[in-house]
Amino acid sequence: MSVSASPLAVSSIVTTLRAVGCVFAEDEAELIVSTAADHAELAAMVERRAAGLPLEHVLGWAEFSGLRIAVDPGVFVPRRRTEFLVRQAAALAGPGAVVVDLCCGSGALGTALAATLDRIELHAADVEPAAVRCARRNVGDGGRVYEGDLFEPLPGSLRGRVEILLANVPYVPTQDVELLPPEARIHEPRVALDGGRDGLDVLRRVTTEAPRWLAPGGHLLVETSERQAARAEETIARSGLIPRVVTSDELYATVVIATRPEPSGN
Repeated sequence: MSVSASPLAVSSIVTTLRAVGCVFAEDEAELIVSTAADHAELAAMVERRAAGLPLEHVLGWAEFSGLRIAVDPGVFVPRRRTEFLVRQAAALAGPGAVVVDLCCGSGALGTALAATLDRIELHAADVEPAAVRCARRNVGDGGRVYEGDLFEPLPGSLRGRVEILLANVPYVPTQDVELLPPEARIHEPRVALDGGRDGLDVLRRVTTEAPRWLAPGGHLLVETSERQAARAEETIARSGLIPRVVTSDELYATVVIATRPEPSGN
């Protein structure tokens, strides 16, 4: 522990967290105590968590694919289910693969994929300045992070070269955003959650452009919900990519993998 806390103090923290509805109060108290540098910071962290700030924003990091990913307040928190998307990408990526992480948020996906593989050429982009600052800390010297809307800030030299395109686009239908837990609805940027009327607006924009950026045989990977999977497949197929759906019951995750066909004769 970074700060020494008596069992009585820890018990008090657990009681405080339980009172505001934290289901895993004991685990959260342990993480907060182990992260705080001193008693003043400990008190401030407990207060922020009790006020409804996401645990990851309180800690300053989220665990993702076995890594500690820096997550600043106001930045989308990577979900554990998205580890399934990273695993699928790792199985498809070749040595030295050119990887683009669109809607990268904290940069968790690209960072985790880079940690899994020997080496990749990593590029990431997000429209949110706070997310870009956070992603640059996580990616470090392992890649480049750009600020801008989808493909717009990427260097043109990547066109036709991208082997793995990670696009964890927002897919919550606009009318359902208000139904999300307060931690997401209040403390994460709406642009990272709201996928438009049917949840597929950003996906449509990505798939329209993706064939021009993917290398022949390259793959686009997007997360979606189980009920949206069929429509997501149809949307992707209209762009000329070949989609397939893979799921994880363990993580309750649904991912669409879309492949740019190889040229005829190959």
